[in-house]
Amino acid sequence: MRLRGRSKGATPDAAAAAESLPGTTAGGVQSPAGMARDPASDAAEIAASKGPEKAPKGTGGKSSKASATKASSPKTSGAKASGAKSSGVKSISLALQGGGAHGAFTWGVVDRILQEDRLAISGISGTSAGAMNAVVLASGLAKGDREQARGALTQFWRDVSRDGRMSPIQRSAFDRLMGNWSLAKNPAYLAMEVAARFFSPYDFNPLNINPLREIIDAHVDFEAIRASDVKVFISATNVHTGRARIFGHAEMTADAVMASACLPFLFQAVEIDGVPYWDGGYMGNPPLFPLYEKADADDIVLVQINPVVREQTPRTAAEIQNRINEITFNASLLSQLRAIDHATQLIEQGLLTRWTLGGSGYRRVRLHRIGTDQLVDFDLSSKLNAEWAFLQHLRDVGRKAAEDFLAAHFDDLGKRSTLDLRLELAD
Repeated sequence: MRLRGRSKGATPDAAAAAESLPGTTAGGVQSPAGMARDPASDAAEIAASKGPEKAPKGTGGKSSKASATKASSPKTSGAKASGAKSSGVKSISLALQGGGAHGAFTWGVVDRILQEDRLAISGISGTSAGAMNAVVLASGLAKGDREQARGALTQFWRDVSRDGRMSPIQRSAFDRLMGNWSLAKNPAYLAMEVAARFFSPYDFNPLNINPLREIIDAHVDFEAIRASDVKVFISATNVHTGRARIFGHAEMTADAVMASACLPFLFQAVEIDGVPYWDGGYMGNPPLFPLYEKADADDIVLVQINPVVREQTPRTAAEIQNRINEITFNASLLSQLRAIDHATQLIEQGLLTRWTLGGSGYRRVRLHRIGTDQLVDFDLSSKLNAEWAFLQHLRDVGRKAAEDFLAAHFDDLGKRSTLDLRLELAD
């Protein structure tokens, strides 16, 4: 992925910068600069996805210092995630970036993490496809255990693929023959690209039909999420103010998820309490600051889909549009990382104290990232490719990326950051 600062070894810890910088979000969550407050498969398929390794029940929880608690029964409303035991179990939070069908990469990463009984998930944040992965994961954990969460994610992406079969935008026979996952040469895709410049979703989709809403309703128990110990945060963009709105754990709803995934060229704005929202990727992809403000884990694992660096200059219209999309949906992430790096420097210099924060608390966090260079090979159109074979391929790539990360950096969790912010933000 040509990711700067990618797992270069031990680096100084990153510190929470939220409360030291201007701007807040709904629910009292502090934010870095640039953020502001705003008032499927069959049973056999699921079984096959679980693999030979069975993970223990329970996952999220408090910090590694907290005493272990038993995961509640799947029949119990408001299930609590088990705390991280002191004997080798490490607590982490997950920050899941959005990227359409490329979110199946995140599915693979999470699927592998859920098999790791040495890790406990304390908090999850996500945007767009990352938000969908987040709520399906959290719902599965709240209603059962790790295996149920893995099965829920498999079923969710299976159903996404099944609905995708109805789309007129499919790979051509030549692309299938050549193993090309792009949809860019499909006439329907090209027609949609042109039509989007002249017609809005209010014109071509007046009934505001979005099949993803039915899938979310079928797979996510929001009451169970709100009663769970695993904190979930998703972002959306306020159309009127252009600011990020963070939907916190207690206000998690299907509308919030659909707002987070509302691409303005495809769907009408999602209104919540009279306020219209678009895709959260424009202003928080994904939101990091709620995790170190509200979640218990001191280690945040960023699952990144959109490449930060490309070594070649885009020249074709499709390449230019693809690069603009990547830059746009990474901008908010880089802004948050820059704020964290600035706060880290203040802490190291002894300039950031409890007094400067008006009595509010802050803590140091450690940042990590899971990504892959393979996503660089896929263009913008492939984010609309919901073929099951493609989603399975991305899942497998994600599992491999998570496996490589755990092999290289499991011992670093709880000790040091593996994402070098100085290198990441260098010109």
